[in-house]
Amino acid sequence: MAIDTTYYVSTLGTLVLTADTEALLSCQFLEASSPPAAAPLPSPLLTAALEQLTAYFAGQLTHFDLPLRPQGTDFRQQVWQALQHIPYGNTRSYSEIAQAIGRPKAVRAIGQANHHNPLLIFIPCHRVVSQRGALTGYAAGLERKAWLLQHEQHH
Repeated sequence: MAIDTTYYVSTLGTLVLTADTEALLSCQFLEASSPPAAAPLPSPLLTAALEQLTAYFAGQLTHFDLPLRPQGTDFRQQVWQALQHIPYGNTRSYSEIAQAIGRPKAVRAIGQANHHNPLLIFIPCHRVVSQRGALTGYAAGLERKAWLLQHEQHH
């Protein structure tokens, strides 16, 4: 199955998105300062993802409605499913996520699953904070995590 790639320039930096014909596969921040000059026209699924990201960053979208297919272990899949149930503008602790998936002692493993989340923003691992509410860990950087949380709380 062919995999399509596109780019989205956000307030927080450039995102690179990949999808096949059935689902969004990844959304990660690009470390380079700008996307490649010759980005192909996005597929219909990627076009929908770009439209939803635009609405999200404008404060007009609180829930993404796209088919997602992140690749990971069964445990990570459970964590990523639980993250999608954290309401927009809210947070949960690593411990609360561990409880939600029936693995109360897996707090550190929850952090690792978040770190390996292939669908940043769409699977909102930025909504997971420490037990005391402190910002801890975010693969894309704590400043981006703080911005995303403030953005959601403001809208």
